[in-house]
Amino acid sequence: MKQQQNRGNFAAVYLLLGLALLLLFLANILAGPVKIPLAEAIRILLGKMSVQQSWNQIVLGSRLPQAVTALLGGAALAVSGLQLQTLFKNPLAGPSILGISDGANLGVALAMLYISTTSYLTTIFAAFAGAAIVLAIIIWFSRKVHNNVMLLIIGIMVGYLASSVISILNFNASADKVHQYVMWGMGDFSSVSMDKLPWFVSFTVAGLVGSLLLVKPLNALLLGDSYAENLGINVRRSRLAILIITGVLTAAVTAFCGPISFIGLAVPHIARLLLGSSNHRNLVPVTILSGSVVALLCNFLANLGATGGPLPLNAITSIVGAPIIIYVIMNRKNLHYFD
Repeated sequence: MKQQQNRGNFAAVYLLLGLALLLLFLANILAGPVKIPLAEAIRILLGKMSVQQSWNQIVLGSRLPQAVTALLGGAALAVSGLQLQTLFKNPLAGPSILGISDGANLGVALAMLYISTTSYLTTIFAAFAGAAIVLAIIIWFSRKVHNNVMLLIIGIMVGYLASSVISILNFNASADKVHQYVMWGMGDFSSVSMDKLPWFVSFTVAGLVGSLLLVKPLNALLLGDSYAENLGINVRRSRLAILIITGVLTAAVTAFCGPISFIGLAVPHIARLLLGSSNHRNLVPVTILSGSVVALLCNFLANLGATGGPLPLNAITSIVGAPIIIYVIMNRKNLHYFD
């Protein structure tokens, strides 16, 4: 009886998130300084061109890729946060905690501040290169350090080192270059155009599929390394897979959209509260859906002020995410996420 009730609750959560996802996706298509009727927007999305040529370009060339980027970027960051929280058994772990996003930031800082002409592709390559170097360092340490807490601390220290180098680079760079870098650092889902979207989709979808394949190891790791090994799980290989998939997802989102704060940290807690369960069989897909919903919501709110330019995305994600993290900290003793 209880199992049937749980299935009913899970189905309700999936339905709720699915409806929210659809409504927010449409809201993102409609949000902006140019008002486009809903019927016309749906008509354009279905491949039937509107008589207003400018509407076709706005929907297909700007708002659709932005909405898809928010949908996949939010899912990528959210599932990355979930995997790291499970791996380190720490509810305050997130995609930025291993220094991977700081490595991407450092790569972009070097490119933007010290290369005279920086193209979009140069920025993406620099972000991936910086994230890959930090990820390689973390993986090397993971082979030497078998304690997850120590690995977490090493990741934080690597992030501090990257942030310190960025500060030095900013201090010695010209004002216009620093301004360009600061604007990039605010995060933006609109920077992925239609021709760049296939690359972003390829990286994020591959990482999301990899995350779904890690459901069994993640459930086993909840019970401890010894228990996981008794179940036939190779703990070291699973830890390496989690680090690589998290690194690829974080690097992809940071490279294409800039550093996006709080989604990876806060959304896994939203998913757990919705499900009332730590079983990753449902928790992983619900986290993916919740991440998409939250990212679309934040992007929609940012674009409400689009008459004077969109609001900084990280300002919106902080407003949404910070209260959730405060709640988690205040109720940590009552939230048995890793039991």
